[in-house]
Amino acid sequence: MNPPAGSSSSAPSTSSEFSRRGFVGAALAGMAALGAAAAPRAAAADTSADAGFRDPYIYRFRIGSLEAFSISDCNLGFREGLGLMWPEEARPKMKEEMERHGERLDTIPLYVNILVIRSGNEVALFDAGFGKVNNPQMGWLYDGLAAVGISPEQVTAGFLSHAHSDHLNGFVRDGKPTFPNAQIYLLEDELKFWRGENPDFSKSKRDKSQVPGMIKEVRGHFDTLQDKLRPVKPGTEVLGGMVKIEAAPGHTDGHACFRIRSGNEELLHLMDLAHHHLLMFADPNWTIAFDHDPVTAVEVRKKYWSEAAEKRLRCYAFHLPWPGLGHVMQDGDHYRWWMERWSWA
Repeated sequence: MNPPAGSSSSAPSTSSEFSRRGFVGAALAGMAALGAAAAPRAAAADTSADAGFRDPYIYRFRIGSLEAFSISDCNLGFREGLGLMWPEEARPKMKEEMERHGERLDTIPLYVNILVIRSGNEVALFDAGFGKVNNPQMGWLYDGLAAVGISPEQVTAGFLSHAHSDHLNGFVRDGKPTFPNAQIYLLEDELKFWRGENPDFSKSKRDKSQVPGMIKEVRGHFDTLQDKLRPVKPGTEVLGGMVKIEAAPGHTDGHACFRIRSGNEELLHLMDLAHHHLLMFADPNWTIAFDHDPVTAVEVRKKYWSEAAEKRLRCYAFHLPWPGLGHVMQDGDHYRWWMERWSWA
């Protein structure tokens, strides 16, 4: 997904409806002892409505012997609601599905979950969120990393699923690579698309007026990261086979999913195969305006949903409710997302 900040047609709105100050303040010490971390809350003492309170989430878990964290990067929503979903004629059915589950119709929530894994001296990020911006509801990744004791210099690998702003921008800060010692892996087709003479958005339902600015921003970030980029072919395994990079096109030409393995355990990172915990599962044919090629996106989603359900794979999702861990389950002719219960064991 690529929510352009400040755009009237796709502008994210803050969607937090209650303050978590009390909860976090009371539970912070206990959570740290149990293995979950919460980022420092320097502004928490200021209770004014304009304080710009930020409440990063950090959830610690394991993939085999790997230490892993799910770090939330934002608290946003899209005011267009179902207006972002396609096909248009299916919106009444989408509305029915949302109402049946008690979901809000006035906004589509935007979760941005950053997966971080640590093994010895290796620290890897799977996308890097929005980066530091003026909006206090965005760009929480850096605070989250600091809270778990990871400095930018300690990050050794970055994995870029695709070059939309909520995935790419955090890799650049103040005109320089945010993580100076990290190689950044992405599929060759993704780099080729954005570097091409005329990137094709003809099949996308997104607001085309945003496209020139988006292309310019992506190319500028790629220029900054040029020495760090490591374009690879689908199926490439890196970090000693710990991460496999798979082609999952449709959302973008070179969109990638990742399999993270440790011992007998595997985590399938779904990235932007789903943008809503109901809509892309109740009917995998439903798409979002940000898809570059909706037809291909549907085909690829069905393939992954079928495999994940049949093999009961543990999955991680970039845009589903934090912390993003769960399973894809068969539900008749359709599917559903089943969130993994939280555990601090």
